[in-house]
Amino acid sequence: MTATATRTAAEALADVLARENALLAAVDLAGAARMVQEKHAAAEAFAQASKVSPPERDAAARRLAHRLRALADENRALLERAIDVQRRVIGTIARAATVPSPSHRYGATGAATASRKVVPVALLARA
Repeated sequence: MTATATRTAAEALADVLARENALLAAVDLAGAARMVQEKHAAAEAFAQASKVSPPERDAAARRLAHRLRALADENRALLERAIDVQRRVIGTIARAATVPSPSHRYGATGAATASRKVVPVALLARA
């Protein structure tokens, strides 16, 4: 591979990161999740290209390296935010799914009532 291949791989990775970041910023977690394989492939291609031919040190290469670093930093921050959002959603659902035990029943006066066994009842209606 050549320096041009390394640059092409870096640009492809930057494009994938930019698209994933846009999805994460829009909190489209499903869309971002669909990009995992594409991002992994682009990162692997860049890593392989960089091993064979280190990136050039000209001004354009430095700008591309800066862009790639900025996108990677943004990606990390957005992924951390997405994880936090998911954690809060799961916590909210878990709290909402909590069913109070029968011992927490109160009567019309506000006093606790004795817990009683709930008896199943089946109704049958025929027309």
